[in-house]
Parts: sequence; structure tokens; C-alpha cells
Amino acid sequence: MSSQSSPSPLVGEGGGEGRHDLNIRPHPSPSRGRLGRGWGISQSSTIMSSNLRKGYTTGSCAQGAAKAATLMLLGRRRVDEVELETPSGKKLLLPVVDTELGDRYARCGVVKDSGDDPDVTHGARIYATVKFSDTPGVTLRGGKGVGIVTRPGLAVPVGEHAINPTPREMILRDVSSLLPDGQGAEVTITVPEGEALAEKTYNPRLGIKGGISIIGTTGIVEPKSINAYRTSLSLQLDVLRAQGMEKVTLVLGYVGERFCKTALHLPQDSIVKIGDHVGYMLDQCGEKGFKDVLLIGHIGKLVKVAGGQFNTHFRFGDRRIEIIVDHARRCGVDQKIIEAILHTTTAEATIDLLREHGMMKVFQAIVEEVASKVKRRVGDKFRIRCILLSLKGDVLASHGE
Repeated sequence: MSSQSSPSPLVGEGGGEGRHDLNIRPHPSPSRGRLGRGWGISQSSTIMSSNLRKGYTTGSCAQGAAKAATLMLLGRRRVDEVELETPSGKKLLLPVVDTELGDRYARCGVVKDSGDDPDVTHGARIYATVKFSDTPGVTLRGGKGVGIVTRPGLAVPVGEHAINPTPREMILRDVSSLLPDGQGAEVTITVPEGEALAEKTYNPRLGIKGGISIIGTTGIVEPKSINAYRTSLSLQLDVLRAQGMEKVTLVLGYVGERFCKTALHLPQDSIVKIGDHVGYMLDQCGEKGFKDVLLIGHIGKLVKVAGGQFNTHFRFGDRRIEIIVDHARRCGVDQKIIEAILHTTTAEATIDLLREHGMMKVFQAIVEEVASKVKRRVGDKFRIRCILLSLKGDVLASHGE
């Protein structure tokens, strides 16, 4: 569970030239991370993107802690801050906390700051312990609170601690660059709260056990990142495919997830909860080679797909009632019932109206239209099956079942 890199000659910390302009605001407090010298990152002023604060990843925290601990071990003195270059080339000056200095080891931490994209790791302390080794090169390990990969399909091999390739490379690079020729070192990354925090992440579904992942391809947390969320969804598909699975169940939310567990008795790790990102995840299923996709959701969400809306968030449109009315008319529903539907405010409220008048075939027409729209989008890449649910989890209609 380690990685090694050959050492390079001792070099000092970089100066101030060549820093990238990240559109930040100056802040007088040095108590939190900084971009270069003289630019503060605080809870009200971090790296800025428009009016939103950027933060830094668990990877940058681990990189900074490892570099700071190495400097302490070599210089025999504690440090309060450390400058590092992120994978994207941007430079950060991060505060260092909880420093310890022994005869042959040094330990310190960096506090994760997610900026205006606060996730469960915001405020977590990422520690690095660096020890001298008689073996040349740098060995990197995970410790308490860093998860272990138990399933194939991720960027880290099964059995390794979940320190992703980019932060792993940055840690090895920074530590190696500081060591004298012939001097080896062992670096251990720990997150004391990691195991508890991981229960609130996707890690259990991805087969990462016992802690969080040390991640970050750029080193910077982009605020409100839809791309990051989508990437986490796509990773779940990668894990399933790596297990040889060709069938996947996509649920739009809690209603579908509960139905899968209680009615279909599907294992949790075979269910992917996709939220509003229906089109994106259908495309991903096609690209990754799935042969059978079961799409399950509440009428209030899937009816939008029947109308051709593949991101079901309200900001992309909300024609739920109109779409139901359109299908009701095609099914020959009486005009008085149509008028009653038009006076409802939710898709759920139309269920009792149509059931009372024996017109549940409207929902069958809707689910068939959902399947049709999906086929039009993805072609014949996979078989599509759909289940349309009420809030109680009752099946209103299904296609392909």
C-alpha cells in the first residue's frame, strides 16, 4: 500500500514570481490559507470566482501537510505555513496546524477549506507524518481515516488507500524535491474524522471503506461544481462495470431508491441515485457499455422526461401538468376531468383524479413516452425499462417489465 519516487537534491521553497491571477480579494488576516504572499483566504474572502469563494481540495491539504512536515524534519524547527504549487500550477500559502517534531519524525496538519462549495470534508484536518527511512526514495501510505479501495474500477488499485493519482504525484514530488541525495522518507496521511465523514459521502457505494478519499485533479475546489457531482455519479457506473455488471438501475430520488430496496430487493450498491441529471447519466450508461437500464422515478420527475426535458430541475422548465393533460386528451379523458387536472398544482394530485375515473392508462401512455424519448436520445445502445411511481411508492405504470 505504498508508492515510491526517487529522491532529488534538496531545494528551497519557491519565491513569489510566476503566480497566476485567480481574481482574489486582499484580506488582512493570515489565519487561513493564502494565495501567494499577502493575499488572505478567510471565511469571507477566499480565492474568488465572480462572487463565490474557491477553496482547496483534500489533495492540496495532504500535499501541504506532507511538505510542511518534511521541512520541519529537515530544518529541525516548526513551521506555521507552507507554500505549495497545485496541480493546475496555481500557488497557495496554507496555514499549518498541530505541529509535532520528534527525533526522526515530524507531523502536522492542514484544515480543509471548501470555499463556497462546502462539502462534508470542510473543516476536516488532514495530517501528514514524515519519518526518515534508510531506504532511498519516498514511500506514501494512508492511515487512519483514509479509505481503502475494495472494488475495481477506480483510479486506485484494490487494496490501496484512496489517495488518488494526482495528489499522490504531488506529494511524492514535493517531498522528494526536499530530501538530500540518498535520504529516504516515509509519508503517512491520516484524517482523524475520516471514517465518520465517509459515511456522508459516496465512498461506501464506491467500495471505499474506512475513510474519505484524498482527491483533487487541480488542487482547487470550484464553488457549486455540477461537474464534480456528475463525475461522482459517473464513477459509480465505472465501479459497476468493473464488476462485470451490464445492468444498472437509475433512480431519480428517494422514492425510487426506497422502492428498489423494499419492492425489488435490490442491493444498495447496484442502485445509482442520479437526481436531476437524467440525460447525462443515460448518455454515460451508453458510453460505458451497459446493456440494460432500469429508470425509476416519481411521476413528478419522469413526466418531464416524457416532455423531452432530460434535466428535471425546475430551472430548466416545469410543464408537468401540461404534459399530463396532453396525454390525458390523447387517451380520451373527459373535458371536465381535464379541467380538474388543470386546477391541480402537483403531478401527485392528478393520480386520484385519474384513478377515480378509471383513466390510469394515462400514466401508461406517459411511461411509454418516457421510453420513447430515451430511445430517441440513446438509440439502440441499451434496453430501457421504466417504472413510474407515486409518492407512496405505488407503481402507476411500467415499460419493459
